[in-house]
Amino acid sequence: MSPVSAPAPAGVSRFHLPDVGEGLTEAEIVAWHVAVGDVVEVNQPLVDIETAKSVVELPSPYAGTVVELHAAVGETVDVGVAIISIATEAAPAATAAEAPAAPAAPEPAAEETEPEPKLLVGYGAREDTGGRRRRRRGGAAAGTTDAAERPVLAKPPVRKLAKVLGVDLASLTPSGPGGTTTRADVLDASEGRAPAAPTPAHPAPTAAPAVRDEPTATAPAAPAEEQAPEGDLRIPIKGVRKHTAAAMVRSAFTAPHVTEFVTLDMTRTMELRDAVVKRREFRDVKVSPLAFVARAFLLAMARTPEANSRWDEEAQEIVQLREVNLGIAAATPRGLIVPNIKSAQRLPLRELSTAINDLAATARAGRTSPADQAGGTVTITNVGVFGVDTGTPILNPGEVAILAFGAVRRTPWVVTDADGTERIEPRWVTQLALSFDHRVLDGQQGSELLADTAAILTDPGLALL
Repeated sequence: MSPVSAPAPAGVSRFHLPDVGEGLTEAEIVAWHVAVGDVVEVNQPLVDIETAKSVVELPSPYAGTVVELHAAVGETVDVGVAIISIATEAAPAATAAEAPAAPAAPEPAAEETEPEPKLLVGYGAREDTGGRRRRRRGGAAAGTTDAAERPVLAKPPVRKLAKVLGVDLASLTPSGPGGTTTRADVLDASEGRAPAAPTPAHPAPTAAPAVRDEPTATAPAAPAEEQAPEGDLRIPIKGVRKHTAAAMVRSAFTAPHVTEFVTLDMTRTMELRDAVVKRREFRDVKVSPLAFVARAFLLAMARTPEANSRWDEEAQEIVQLREVNLGIAAATPRGLIVPNIKSAQRLPLRELSTAINDLAATARAGRTSPADQAGGTVTITNVGVFGVDTGTPILNPGEVAILAFGAVRRTPWVVTDADGTERIEPRWVTQLALSFDHRVLDGQQGSELLADTAAILTDPGLALL
């Protein structure tokens, strides 16, 4: 890889990692969709990057031929660092092997730098800071080249094992066919054993192009090659998991949490759902119990608007927000994310159901944008889908309330008739848990919000009042 601090050759433009939203500072290269020598068009997908919240596809701002990829898959890159060089139509492209390495040079003056790229919506190019980081121990990144520019051939599971164990693939002597680095090579290096004798060379296989996961596919089980037969597997903390961990710690040690619980009979709501799905306007919409819980929560918040607030520590103010951006916690193969439905309080049941369904489908496909995760004001987490009755949810940082919705079960329940007679019969029963920031909501306000939500679910007719 040639230095990217020097000016780009004539006719070559560099694409710098942009900030795709939320003050992004770095991202990991997940998959390249192009290779050196490929001809690309403007807005053609170039690369998938994983930010702290989601996987984002970056399109090309240029038309031309790919000259060089400056970052390898699995590498963490700072915003503003060049990740790809593209020869525009104004000059012939040179391959990485043909192009002479640019000598190290001080940062060029403004008039010497390459032209600013055509900016795509939401993207902004920055000066190259030279801040690409490997996030690996032991020197060069796994999957790059050594000092003699020898290509490293290794299967993805082997690369991941090397990354976990902190082994530099470029420093190993391959023992596999055609100079391929094997799992045994990595394990030997990590344990200080002598490498195995190389296998007679065969023509090196052509590297397969990056293949995009199908939108609805879940993350495949980790191959057996990815972990040693003995000992613990060490998994790097990064991406969505790193962001979630930091956010939960920040929330837990910033906002004083209070959690309250209620068990309720929502048989009438389940009966209403059965009636609603038969209506003509709902026939093409999946209406889940979660949609009714969300609608009840939004209606209850109208009575306790303080729940839709933010604590402004610097200004020493409680900022009561006009719009309710309802977050729905979603478990994805890459970790927990919380996209939100903007102005959810304005949506009737049909539109709210559609928004929840779209949100879930996009999250499962790993295509939730940073904008869809920004600006949430309250959250619902549906733990009932896992068969869990309830929990003590942790607030999203900056939010005042989060509601956990437990499993809906057929349960023996004491029913009281109008004349006061009691009987036991099976009913649809669930539990709700509300966590709130006690700096903003006192016990009465939090209790009223939870009780009002439960009352609407117990008797949906109350929503008409």
